[in-house]
Formats: sequence, structure tokens, C-alpha cells
Amino acid sequence: MSEMLVKLWDNGLLQMGVWETIYMTLLSTGFAYLFGLPMGVILWVTDKNGLPQVGKGKQTACRIINCVLGFVVNFFRSIPCIILMVAMMPVARLILGKSLGNGSVIVTLIIAAAPYIARMVESSVKEVPSGVIEAAQSMGASTLQIVWKVYLPEAKPSLILGGAISLVTILAYTAIAGTVGAGGLGDIAVRYGHQRGITSVMWVTVVFLIILVQVVQLIFNWLSRRIDKRLDQPSGAKKSGPLDLLARFAHTK
Repeated sequence: MSEMLVKLWDNGLLQMGVWETIYMTLLSTGFAYLFGLPMGVILWVTDKNGLPQVGKGKQTACRIINCVLGFVVNFFRSIPCIILMVAMMPVARLILGKSLGNGSVIVTLIIAAAPYIARMVESSVKEVPSGVIEAAQSMGASTLQIVWKVYLPEAKPSLILGGAISLVTILAYTAIAGTVGAGGLGDIAVRYGHQRGITSVMWVTVVFLIILVQVVQLIFNWLSRRIDKRLDQPSGAKKSGPLDLLARFAHTK
């Protein structure tokens, strides 16, 4: 067993597996946030408890958008990752010309993670105090201005912690993707640990995954604390309240 581990290390397969896992995780997370972040904001803005909408027609339009987008998000969230990977193979083949490998599984990881991220973003922006939003609206701020200058800045700490959870979740998805030949640590664990019955290889891949999770969580915890401090007053005496945020909004308008 130890001989196989040494062979895998000497051949660079373990190192390659680690880098392939990091590559798939970071790229998938980036593109998943590219789609998931605006979806999460739209879900909350168009919610009946979100931003107050003027006019009955606009309320109806927002309700339709929320229902349709919510259905799409819930639909893809309800499909187990492994089933989605198999089902999306034809789509990956259509886009990339192949259904196996790192690139092809990234398409599936984005589709699997974006709805999950959308709900996390929605939960984060819900935590923004309503008094801050009302103050911005009283100044005549548009919906886009409220999103960029109030919602997202105020929700930064929560969004960053949510980013850690998203990265760890997608990291777990990459391990599952090893069962369909996606490469990475999951592929090594399946091919050498499970199929050949070498449990030491399995445990080594688990140790690498644990290390990656710990590093991700430490980095994002540190970032969240840094961002949270930036939201305080320069003196650090007290947290920003609605009036302080309103002043900052007016300054950047």
C-alpha cells in the first residue's frame, strides 16, 4: 500500500490531483458566482417583502419574475449532483466537444452551484436592515443604486462567509465528479483507493481535502473580519447605523 502511495507521489499524480481539484473548484466557483450573485439579488428585490415597488403593474411583473426564477433555482437545487453530472454530459459535449475531463465537469459544477449560491446571496441581503433601505429610497435612490451602494456593501461579511461555504461545497462536488472521470483527488480516490482496494490512497486523498477545506475557511474568516472592520467608523468606536450609511451613500452618489 505504501509503495503505491510513493509511486503516485513520485509520478506526480497526487500533486496533479490536488492542482486539478483546486483548478476545478476556483473556476467553477467564479463562474457560479457570476450567475448566482445576480440571481440571488433579483430573488430578493422582486420578493413581496423586498424592495417596495411602485405601481400595480410593476408588482405583478416582479411577482412573475420571482416565481419563474425561484422555480428554476429550486429545480436545479433538487437534483443530486451525481445525477446532474450524468444528465449534463450531452450539454458538456455540445459546448466543449467532450463529456469527460476537467473542463466538461466544470459546466455541470457551475449549473449545480449557481442556484445554491443564489439562495445564499438572497439570505445575505435579507439581513440588511430595512431602515437603511428606506433611508436610501427617501433620497430618491434607484433600485440599481440601492443594490450596489447599500445591499452589497452591507452584506459583504455575510457574503464572504457564504463564499467559504460555497467553495467547500463545490470542493465536495469535485470529489464526486471523480466518479465520472473528471480528474482531481476524487478520481484518484476512486481509481486507486476504491477500485484497487488500496485504502491508504483513499485516506491520503481525504487528508488533502481536509487541508484544503481548513485553508479555505481560515482565509475567508480572515477576509470577513477585515471587511467587517471596514464597515465601522474610522475610530472603531461603533458600528455604522442607518444615518452613517446614508451619509456614505450620499458621498458616493
